[in-house]
Amino acid sequence: MPRQLLSDCLNEIFEHLEDDKITLHSCLLVNRLFCEIAIKILWRNIWNFKYSIIYKPYYRTHVPSAIINTLIACLPNESKNLLNDNGIFLINPSIIQKPPLFNYPSFCKVLSIHGIDQMIHYILENNHLLITTKSLKFNKYLLSQEILKMFMNQISSLKSLNYYSGYSKKVQNIMFIHLPESKFCLSNLFELNCSSDIYSEFFYQISQICQNIKSLNIKFENFISDGLIDLISLQNNLKSLTLRYYDNKNDLSNNNVIYSTLSKFLIILTKLRIEAYYLPLSFISNFLNLQEIILSLESEDSFDDFNHLQFINFKNLKILKFLFKISRINLLIKFLEINGKNLLEFCIDYDHDYSLNLAIAKFCPNLKILSTIFMNNELETLKLILNNCKYLENIKVQNGIEDLDNKEFFETLAIYSPKNFFKLEIDYCSFGSLKLLCEKLDEFFINWKNRNPLKLISLIIVTDYRENIDLEVNENMDIIKKYMNLGIIKKFRTRKYDDEECWNSF
Repeated sequence: MPRQLLSDCLNEIFEHLEDDKITLHSCLLVNRLFCEIAIKILWRNIWNFKYSIIYKPYYRTHVPSAIINTLIACLPNESKNLLNDNGIFLINPSIIQKPPLFNYPSFCKVLSIHGIDQMIHYILENNHLLITTKSLKFNKYLLSQEILKMFMNQISSLKSLNYYSGYSKKVQNIMFIHLPESKFCLSNLFELNCSSDIYSEFFYQISQICQNIKSLNIKFENFISDGLIDLISLQNNLKSLTLRYYDNKNDLSNNNVIYSTLSKFLIILTKLRIEAYYLPLSFISNFLNLQEIILSLESEDSFDDFNHLQFINFKNLKILKFLFKISRINLLIKFLEINGKNLLEFCIDYDHDYSLNLAIAKFCPNLKILSTIFMNNELETLKLILNNCKYLENIKVQNGIEDLDNKEFFETLAIYSPKNFFKLEIDYCSFGSLKLLCEKLDEFFINWKNRNPLKLISLIIVTDYRENIDLEVNENMDIIKKYMNLGIIKKFRTRKYDDEECWNSF
């Protein structure tokens, strides 16, 4: 096979591994061709490598040190000399004595200021670098500054920038945005994720460079920096907006200014996500071209505005998700009566009464993805949904299934699910134990393999940090391996409760 054709094939395969960093990393060790192709995808967003500074027993804490050491090795000599002059040395100096195999920073398409800050803080605090002088704060600032300067020089076109101040409020206000190279690096920025309290000059500068941001994610802190409103107002092509208010004490007095600024995007905004304790929702009715609405609200009072929203026809709405509390079910049902026919995905991750699942079966015939809670005596409702939603491909079963007869639930799913159905996500804690869940899944797959035509299943089991459900470690997973070997399970993955986006890339 010609080398170029082989490279193209491998690249296509490795692209599907972008979110599986462990497997992708192992491809680096096969041969040079594998390494050349995989390294570019691995470093595209190196910050989402699964490690944690908090949950040390469960994650790979060596990752921050490996990433920062690699970046230091890629620094220009001028920066290395500056670090050395200020008493910052690698414990293993051989890393920088020979040039790195690749220009790793140039592969990055996602840059996380908070991620860099966390990693550097971790390795300095845990003595992964040899420090002889100055304070931790100064050393962190200097190292962050040189690494960010390098990124601005080496990344030809950054796609996503994450700049959160973080809960620790320790993110350094490094003026990388003033570097001449930042104009070229950031000019085609597609996505910006930021906190509202980032220093004002950052917002003023980036609003002059980036005016075609398509996705904006704002985490509101105790105050809103001058310049954020200007940044929003100067955008020309904003398609996706996320507003996050994590503190119920957030001052909402500035919301009217923000809503007024957003009026520029009434026609072009297609995705809106809101995470808050409480936030009035009536402003949503102005964005009639929304294709996706995601709400994660802790206060039930927020849903008072559904008294108005229930009558609004969002003619392009395809995805509707409620990721936390939901109230005023009667108003939501009226909303579904008007908008349910066009929905392709509906998610409700909170207890609700029986009437909502009946409404789903009645008003949402074109659903492909459904995430809901089935309570006691809802077996017939499940059958209704499976019969009426003929395009259903994917069911995510939330907590609450413990009130159903587990055996009858899986029998119903195997017998009545429509012909296109092939994805199942299930919370094992709802079954009391992983062993019990796997026993019930065994019965499900026995029934499933008799379907004609047979569709292979993609399975996700939702877990927490208390139990390792790795296929090679947990003996209860032998049933899963059995049906993978038989070719009944096409794909299998586990995810944590807080890893919501995992399913979308599966």
